[in-house]
Order: sequence, then C-alpha cells, then structure tokens
Amino acid sequence: MKIKKDTHAIGKSPKVVFLKGKKQFIEDLDREVRVVKQSSYFVEDLARDFHTKYGIIKKTDLQKGGRVQSDSEKEFSVFDAFFIDKYRRIKRLAQIIPLKDIGFILAKTGVGNRSLVVEAGSGSGALSIFLARHVKQVVSYDIDADNQDVAKRNATNLQIKNITFKLKSIYEKIDEKNADLVCLDVPEPWLAIGTAKDALKQGGFLMSYSPTILQTADFVNAIHSNPDFVHLKTVEVIEREWEVDGRKVRPTSKSIIHSGFLSLARRM
Repeated sequence: MKIKKDTHAIGKSPKVVFLKGKKQFIEDLDREVRVVKQSSYFVEDLARDFHTKYGIIKKTDLQKGGRVQSDSEKEFSVFDAFFIDKYRRIKRLAQIIPLKDIGFILAKTGVGNRSLVVEAGSGSGALSIFLARHVKQVVSYDIDADNQDVAKRNATNLQIKNITFKLKSIYEKIDEKNADLVCLDVPEPWLAIGTAKDALKQGGFLMSYSPTILQTADFVNAIHSNPDFVHLKTVEVIEREWEVDGRKVRPTSKSIIHSGFLSLARRM
C-alpha cells in the first residue's frame, strides 16, 4: 500500500483511496495491456487535496467519500479506513507475527469476548492488538522498555484499551491466573512452560511461535516430558497467493512460504 504521510490531520477518520486497475487492447501488440495499475492509498490529511500519478483528488471529495474523479478524470473509490487498514501501518520493530499465523491462533484456540490472554514478548504490539479485538483482556509481558513504548503507542493509535503491558520476564512469573491462552514469542519458550502452567486454567491453551525448527523441537520435547501439558500439534502455515487474470492462472511471487512454526499445547 502506498502511504501519504500525515502532517495536518483534521481529526476525521483516515480514508482509503482506491483505484481499480484497467486493461486495454493494443492493436499494434495484438494483446491486452494494463494501462492503469491498481493502487491503494492511505490518507490521513483530509484538509488538503491529495496528489496521485493519476491526478489530484479534491479535499472536498476526500471528506465526502464515495466514487470520485481526479482532475485527470480517473475514477477512485474513497471510504473510511477499516481497522485492518490502520493495523497494517503500525510501527514495526522486529519481524511481527503475520496475519496468517494470527488467524491460526484464533481459530485453533477459539478465544472470544470472555477470554483472558497472556502473551510475551510485546514486540511492536501486533499480536496483542489483534487479539485484543477478539478477547476480553490481553496482558502483554516484555523485558524491553523501548519495545513496550512502541507497542503502547501502536495500541493507543488504534484505540485499543483492553491491553495491560507489564515490564517483566515471563520466565520468572506470570501474575495472572485462570488465563484461557498463553502465547509465547520469546527466544526460549521452554523456559516459560512452568509459569504458563500456573497462569492457565485447566483446559487452557499454550501457543508457542518460533522462527526456527530447533527452538520448536526444544519446546515440544519439553512439553512431552511435562505431565501438566499435552502437545496437540505443530504446524507451519503457508500462504500461497495466485494471480488470476483471464485464462492466465499461476502462483505469484508474493507467497509467504515460511514465517515461523506454531506449536499448540493444552493444560491438563
């Protein structure tokens, strides 16, 4: 997504400005050619006209939304930004857990609007923020104050209020009890199994996310030897994007082959 930086936002909801792609048959080439590239813009400053390579959209059109035309007579759609549009623009530190893996966590644990979730580490707050949209309360642990400052700002910018941030090591103690889910995105997740056990209610889920298979193996083997947990599954979620354009159907180069391994266990 192309981004228009906010400098003079006027307090209204940001807008998404979308231009649908267009193809045209070129006789000299004897084939269709894309003459307008599909484009999406995130606009926070609604007090000024917005400039694109396909023309200028007047500020009055930005504010009212709907189908609008630029000064070069290209048609755009303008609508209020959804949560997901804003979420994609959060400040990122290290690699965050991608949406495909967050979807797996939500689907396999079934947490909902009455659930308490504990997670570590906070990182940029990406996982905490997304989980907080679906559960009652998220408590996020991290030992890095700078990370948590970024996570807090991201949560504030997205108006997420049901996250409690704690500057503590999850290896040492988890203050919460009767949690429905504990999520670990830490270098040595096997060291947090004991504290997770004390925090989880019986039947609660423990999810570990690790980028390498050796970390994953150490965590799962530790779960196997712990009588308070049962290992349910370890997976790698692969997202393969396809291009569909008439009779041309093929995988694109945008596919996310590997991001991390997800290991799911349950408290007995």
